[in-house]
Amino acid sequence: MELVSGCKDCEIDAIQLALLPLIQDSAWDDCIGHLQDSGIVIVSGMLEASGEDYTSLETIAQTGGLRQDAMWTSTEENAKRVADVAATMQLPLVTFHAGFIPEDASEERSTMLERLQTLVHIFGSRGIQLGLETGQECAENVVSVLEELSEPQLGVNYDPANMILYGKGDPIDAIKTLQPWVQQVHIKDAKATQVEGTWGTEMPAGEGDVPWKEFLPLVPEEVNIVIEREGGESRIEDVKHAKKMLQELLAC
Repeated sequence: MELVSGCKDCEIDAIQLALLPLIQDSAWDDCIGHLQDSGIVIVSGMLEASGEDYTSLETIAQTGGLRQDAMWTSTEENAKRVADVAATMQLPLVTFHAGFIPEDASEERSTMLERLQTLVHIFGSRGIQLGLETGQECAENVVSVLEELSEPQLGVNYDPANMILYGKGDPIDAIKTLQPWVQQVHIKDAKATQVEGTWGTEMPAGEGDVPWKEFLPLVPEEVNIVIEREGGESRIEDVKHAKKMLQELLAC
């Protein structure tokens, strides 16, 4: 399969795997077996909320994560099925975007936190940690959510590039703030937008605004670092480049 081939090309034997295809597309029925036969370990999974529209910052702010009332039932049902699959795979962690949780003490914030707590319990009851992927909220707001819910099964999947892409704060300051809750880190890079209200630009690792020499020592030693490349026309080469960069920096 293409995923196994890509991992072999990159000389990578551990991945984070999107889990929705496993419950929605029969073409992925044999995925786990192929990965196991190829010696590839799945260190964590990803969940995607229903109805998300990433066309622009405005559309994802309105449709992302747990915000849409009309999509909540679908997201909850998918979460239950994904949690069952993740438990069967004995995954320790599943991550997702909660979706632009309001900072003010509003009814919408309360509703989103109630839904988030439901997901935490769905995964927690199966012994799985749930990680909030950073970027759609500033670090201080994420901390306020974590402290308000006070759920030991809930933490953070820290993505420094997302802080830049969404314009939600300095990636170094943010990881310092969120460090006690970091469960996993994405290695992804980006350049900030020059036009307010628009996306930044994802870049190959080392070519964006993330100061990797300063960033990597702040990553907790016990967590996995996972290379993520969502854009570009040469993702295999970009992942290889990111791996080489990490090897060189971590050897210093």
